Amino acid sequence: MVHTGCMMRLSFCDSNIINHYMCDIFPLLQLSCSSTYVNELIPSMKPIAKENDSLVTQFILMGLIDEPKLQLPLFFLFLVNYTVTVILNKNMLTGNDSLVTEFVLAGLTDRRDLQLLLFHLFLMIYIVTIVGNLGLLTLIGLNSHLHTPMYYFLFNLSFIDLCYSSVFSPKMLMNFVSKRNVISYVGCMTQLFFFLFFVISECYMLTSMAYDRYVAICNPLLYKVTMSQQVCSALSFAAYVMGFAGATAHTGCMLRLTFCHANVINHYLCDILPLLQLSCTSTYVNEVVVLIVVGINITVPSLTILTSYVFILTSIFHIKSTHGRSKAFSTCSSHIIAISLFFGSAAFMYLKYSSPGSMDQGKISSVFYTNVGPMLNPLIYSLRNKDVRVALAEVMTKIKKRDKF
Repeated sequence: MVHTGCMMRLSFCDSNIINHYMCDIFPLLQLSCSSTYVNELIPSMKPIAKENDSLVTQFILMGLIDEPKLQLPLFFLFLVNYTVTVILNKNMLTGNDSLVTEFVLAGLTDRRDLQLLLFHLFLMIYIVTIVGNLGLLTLIGLNSHLHTPMYYFLFNLSFIDLCYSSVFSPKMLMNFVSKRNVISYVGCMTQLFFFLFFVISECYMLTSMAYDRYVAICNPLLYKVTMSQQVCSALSFAAYVMGFAGATAHTGCMLRLTFCHANVINHYLCDILPLLQLSCTSTYVNEVVVLIVVGINITVPSLTILTSYVFILTSIFHIKSTHGRSKAFSTCSSHIIAISLFFGSAAFMYLKYSSPGSMDQGKISSVFYTNVGPMLNPLIYSLRNKDVRVALAEVMTKIKKRDKF
């Protein structure tokens, strides 16, 4: 009934010679001049149908229930049950019983003599990252003089750096000293989602900081009105929303792929491009999504930041006072360094061709925005910032006074 019904919906134009001694499905499909996608899909659903006779029974039972109020909830309940069953049994669709359940992270290098050295190096980087960002968060939170838009965004930036470096660094450090660097499929997808969420959020948080500097230097009299608490909250919220949207798009597309035999990820974390190289199904949709989403998340913030700094530099050159000009340059220089480090290394990683050779280079460049950037940001913004140094001195003075008593 199903096959015949689907066959009757097809159109047959000129060709009418069936290459068979009877009317069978596949010879008839070859003669159709309309789309046969649905007809071809039905045979592939046989394994699921065999395994899910109970689901068909559930829908039949639902049809026998006369109570209208119960039919809609039961429909959605059985539909969710069926969907989950299909997702958890992807091997029925692919006909492959050897799907990957775990991945092996290749790490930065396969040289065993460098593993211990790299462990100590990246452990030091991670400790400095944690201490620096936690210190900056505490300092901004405790000091009322730093409760301004500029430090509000810096607070969020430190929070993002702290979180996304913690998404992969503990596992990365563990892999340096362990013999088998394994991560489960679920763990890999979870790491991918949160890593992308915080990285994309940082793109837009840096953009918000550039806009804040533009308003502070180009429109200082309207600064408090323009950068109100509501505006700052909206900009920060938008950064996290963009991060969530980008991470959901990438991870959702990654979950639709099938990984068969190859399971060695040529990276020290679960990232998009190394995972795409392992898929045994078409990655065309994923590559288009990478091109669009990454292009937007790098191009839009970069153009916004560039435009902001064109106006900022124009305003700075119009400042007659040498002291005022140097102060403005000092305020912006920290942000420019952070932006260049982050966007430069990220663009090199994602916007170049993802061949195996380029992936080895990409691993090195990704170290700058995954490890070095979060470590340097609190140092750049604190050591070069007079307000932060003064606030730190005040906190240290208070601690010394308490110790005396």
